[in-house]
Amino acid sequence: MATYYHYHNTPIGELLLAGDGELLSLLGFPSGKMQRRHDIDWTLDANPFKEACRQLDSYFAGELVQFDLPLQPSGTSFQESVWRALREIPYGETWSYGQLAAHIGKPKASRAVGAANGVNPIPVIIPCHRVIGSSGKLTGFGGGIETKQFLLGLEKERAAPGFNFS
Repeated sequence: MATYYHYHNTPIGELLLAGDGELLSLLGFPSGKMQRRHDIDWTLDANPFKEACRQLDSYFAGELVQFDLPLQPSGTSFQESVWRALREIPYGETWSYGQLAAHIGKPKASRAVGAANGVNPIPVIIPCHRVIGSSGKLTGFGGGIETKQFLLGLEKERAAPGFNFS
């Protein structure tokens, strides 16, 4: 099956979007440990990513609080359970790795949850940036700590009391 890709300009840099033409399977950062570039056998085509780009633009404009896109992250069943749980963290809020582990019914699995969080193939849309250390400290992030700070700041600003999400 073919893999299509597109690079989309955002306030955090040019993001790589990739998928099979219907399902988004990858969002890569321009820098950091989750920096990704397209593979040579992928097909450049912006058309499959029009809705993802529209939603990303709305998110960065502070207008979208929850993505609604067909996703296909690929991982182990444990990783996929963590990635599903990440989508349940409310916009503008943060959870610790321990809270996330407890949420999936594995309260002693904070480190494994952290590892799964760290290899999330569709960051931002699957909001792994909303997970922080138990001390409240910002911990590693595939796009770099500055990117994590930016995303959390964007959400905190928009989630402030009195802000209307309509």
